[in-house]
Parts: sequence; structure tokens; C-alpha cells
Amino acid sequence: MKQRFSNIASFSLALLVLFSTFSFKVEKHFCGDFLIDVSFVGDADDCGMHAEKASNKKKNCCKDEVHYIEGQDELQQTSVDEFDFFQQQFLVSLFIFKNDLLLENNSNKIYFKDSPPPDIPIDYQVLYQSFLI
Repeated sequence: MKQRFSNIASFSLALLVLFSTFSFKVEKHFCGDFLIDVSFVGDADDCGMHAEKASNKKKNCCKDEVHYIEGQDELQQTSVDEFDFFQQQFLVSLFIFKNDLLLENNSNKIYFKDSPPPDIPIDYQVLYQSFLI
């Protein structure tokens, strides 16, 4: 369980670092107040009203919105030597806590599970003839 949680946490942190470095744009095409198309990869498809605008010379009701989402260009890297004394003390205590106090008991021995009752070779009540009446 502890190993599975550790794997899930490390995988999610790796995805977080990966997606924080991506840059992409979101294009939206509106016709009036209605959203017609959203595109994350390329250009958003229009509704065909742009061609009519050129011929009729009416006011255009369509609009395009482009949102740029920029990621980080470079990640900040620090070494342990740059930490102050309290941060180093916290890291050491965290390491000791993880390695020493969170140990799992891996013994799979269950001593008395499904054990049969002891075998009594001699019936002592008959041998001593002591019966409860």
C-alpha cells in the first residue's frame, strides 16, 4: 500500500512538472452570443458568416477569442548546500521519520489461525471415573 501510494504520488508530480512547462493556445469562435467551436490544437472553425460579410457588407456578428497559456521556460533547481540550517534539519528529520518510523511489519506468519484442537490420546474422565452428575 505504501509503495503504491509512493508510485502514484511520484507519477502525479512528474505529470505536474511536465504540464507546467507546456505552452498552448485555446481558440474560441462565437457567432453572436453562442459558442460555435473550441480548438486546443489548431484554428477554430468558423460558422460561414465571414464569407457573407464580404458580399453583403453588413455588420459582422462573429468574433474569435484566443487565449495563450504559457508554461515555464526554465525550472528552478536548488541544491542542498543552498538550504539554511533549519531547512537541512527538517530534511534530515523527514528522512529519519520515513526510514525508521514508517517501517511495515512484513512477517506473514500467523501462528494460531485455523489450528485444530489438541489431540487427547486418553480419556481422563473414564480413566479416573470422575463424572459430574
